[in-house]
Amino acid sequence: MTKDMLDRFAAIVGERNALRNADQIAPFLVEPRGIYHDNTPMVLRPGSVDEVSQILRLATETGTAIVPQAGNTGHVGGQVPLEGTRDQLILSVSRLNGIRAVDATGNTMTVEAGCILEDIHRAAGEIERMFPLSLGSQGSCEIGGNLSTNAGGTAVLAYGNTRQLCLGLEVVLPTGEVWSGLRSLKKDNTGYDLRDLFIGAEGTLGVITAAVLKLFPVPSGHQVAIAGLESPEAALAVLKLAERRCGGALTGFELMPRIGVEFTVAHIPGNRDPLSGKHPWYVLIDISSGQSQEAADAMMQAVLEDALTETLIGDAVIAQSETQRAEFWRLRETMSESQKHEGASIKHDVSVPVAEIARFMSRADRAVLDAMPDARIFAFGHMGDGNIHYNISQPAGADPDAYLARRFEINERIYDIALEFGGSISAEHGIGQMKRDRLAAIRQPIEIDLMRRIKTAFDPAGIMNPGKVVARPD
Repeated sequence: MTKDMLDRFAAIVGERNALRNADQIAPFLVEPRGIYHDNTPMVLRPGSVDEVSQILRLATETGTAIVPQAGNTGHVGGQVPLEGTRDQLILSVSRLNGIRAVDATGNTMTVEAGCILEDIHRAAGEIERMFPLSLGSQGSCEIGGNLSTNAGGTAVLAYGNTRQLCLGLEVVLPTGEVWSGLRSLKKDNTGYDLRDLFIGAEGTLGVITAAVLKLFPVPSGHQVAIAGLESPEAALAVLKLAERRCGGALTGFELMPRIGVEFTVAHIPGNRDPLSGKHPWYVLIDISSGQSQEAADAMMQAVLEDALTETLIGDAVIAQSETQRAEFWRLRETMSESQKHEGASIKHDVSVPVAEIARFMSRADRAVLDAMPDARIFAFGHMGDGNIHYNISQPAGADPDAYLARRFEINERIYDIALEFGGSISAEHGIGQMKRDRLAAIRQPIEIDLMRRIKTAFDPAGIMNPGKVVARPD
């Protein structure tokens, strides 16, 4: 890219918000897993929808590739320039961080794409409401990225993915046109649902600049417990029991391995094992009641008593305060972070039908240990909705680079097993550049063709996050 062309883009946002210095640009190029490394001549930080519109209009005119980026917490390389390219500009939405409107009566909040998820939680709390999307990265991830990846999180069991939590969008198209679809209607059956095309599109169809989010009443009662048990099969039986006892009040059910508890307690300050004895597996059970704290406590007590009577669990502890409930969740939410302290890890964000989780994990364990007998399997996740983060830590003392060199071989094994059980190679992290070719190999040709047609229709110049999700036809 020529200096004159870069100057034209910089003039839209002002030199202060057109980052060219290598030190300024560096944080935008390092994604959390450190797998994808490339460069960009400039990071643009627009401060208004009009500036986003001008950037995309100029990009289409000049054929300049644009990579939208929010909080840069994605795990599949969708938010950083494509490997092997050095002329893609990053468009950061972080300055678009205003809360435009809060409607306590209609239970909605209109926010800009750069709003940090934790700030949205705080704003909802100020009017005694909640926004249920909850992620380990909520202190830094931004809602534009959450929407663009259709993020999942720990509350999907009760509230659904991000797609189910959004009523309307504002999107700047690659041509610079602005679609103002910030509707707050619960029912609107008027033609194609354009909103759902952009949610989960990972910035390949346009730039989300604002959204209308659903809010919910804060539960009158909330209880969390952790139980120790012998196997994923036992955990599945406890899940079925909890669903029968609690119905819609069951808001979270997380599976954790012993190794995960050990890593998290060892490496994340403030964490502790809540049970006195060691157990091969643990489950975190979260119950919310619209009636009262007493009702939530009673449901949790009943679930655990039934599980003990049926010898499904060996021990359990119920949180005694809101602080302790947060501590229990922190143990689960910092598991992925704790792996970094034990060297390299090969990670998988897969889903299978809930009934198949135990069989999937047994098959996957055998496949991994056949290939790498000393590998440390670290599988955990959202058992209630079938999403397992099937992670594998390197053998103790192994060379990290040599270990990671085998990740593609191991990826294929795990993906193949997930697909055999009717599952998916991506449950909540998206496709990005990491899984693009694998997606093309497993979906029906007509599905890939339809995706390409949609991409071409919205982005005829091919400027929006090229090479991510689905490749354009040659």
